[in-house]
Amino acid sequence: MYLRFQTFFLMALYLLLVGCSSQPQEVVVTQLVERELQITTEVTRVVSQILPVQQTVEIPIEVTRLVEVVVTATPEIPELETSATAPPLPTESPAPTTALVGTMYTVRSGDTLFSISNRTGVAIADILGANNLTSVSLIYAGQVLLIPNWDGVDRGAAAPPASLTIPSGTSGNPVGLNLLPNPSFEDDWYYAGFSELQIPVGWQVMTDEGQNTLTPGSGGLFFRPEIRVVPYYDLPASEHSLLIFDGSKTVKAFKGYAPTSFSMFTDIGLAPGRYRLTIRYFADMVDSYVGSNKIYSAEPLAGEMRVIHNNGGTGWQSTIGGQQGTVNYDFTVSEAGTVRLGASFRSRYNLANNGWFLDHWELYALVP
Repeated sequence: MYLRFQTFFLMALYLLLVGCSSQPQEVVVTQLVERELQITTEVTRVVSQILPVQQTVEIPIEVTRLVEVVVTATPEIPELETSATAPPLPTESPAPTTALVGTMYTVRSGDTLFSISNRTGVAIADILGANNLTSVSLIYAGQVLLIPNWDGVDRGAAAPPASLTIPSGTSGNPVGLNLLPNPSFEDDWYYAGFSELQIPVGWQVMTDEGQNTLTPGSGGLFFRPEIRVVPYYDLPASEHSLLIFDGSKTVKAFKGYAPTSFSMFTDIGLAPGRYRLTIRYFADMVDSYVGSNKIYSAEPLAGEMRVIHNNGGTGWQSTIGGQQGTVNYDFTVSEAGTVRLGASFRSRYNLANNGWFLDHWELYALVP
């Protein structure tokens, strides 16, 4: 109560002084009243307020992707009414096959495709085609071949060609034609089972690849030589007269630094009579080379040859290296039949080159 009175008194005094003054004055109250007051406050209102809170929260979300697919509707095709007796669809008839007509032939020992062709009168190409063979196919005794368009008549041993008839003349002299097939090896050739054996048509070859037991000799094994039908332009011009005896081709057999042994022969039907077989060769036995020059072997056994006549013939005989050789062999046929004729060649040493050139072989009938 006392406080209220004091306050009121001071306010009234202040107003009186202001009213008496002609000009307004500024009154500064400098009295500071400090007093502890006990105030009782009763809070009866509860304020509830939601404040926004910004917070980043990572939450896994499964997203299903929608793909737009354009589907083209298939138009319905109405069923066509068919007749109960509708004709069947046409079918292609298989092409007619032509059966080969011919006679079966059993291969005999010593037969070749050339000799079979001579016996039957059917071309070698037709025999190969009818039996699914090639020019490098080997035939063997007992093999059965279909000979197309053959009447079964053997035109070989039983009926020798008329050209084999021995004409009249001076006794012991060759007459008529050369009876050997492809005698100068000018015609075609074929592979005899191996790519390195290029053999003239009408002829066969055999190679010895067994032990070299010859004494003296280099021992070891005999090796298969390489055999080629060589035209003149594949030979040095300076050697044409030495290596080619007739025509424009020669047969070359060769192997370096290894012994060799081989035979070349043919089977031919002959009438009874006397004949002379002539074998010509060049012995290319080279000891060494000096540049392009050959040093021929002087060893008499370096190169040897023999004549083949069926299962016999002549014995082995020496040749001279670097020189041509000619051997004449006379024989008699007592009954008409097939005769095997040819020559064998061997080299027993490991020379720089064991080579042979073969050309212009002949078979003539001799006047009795």
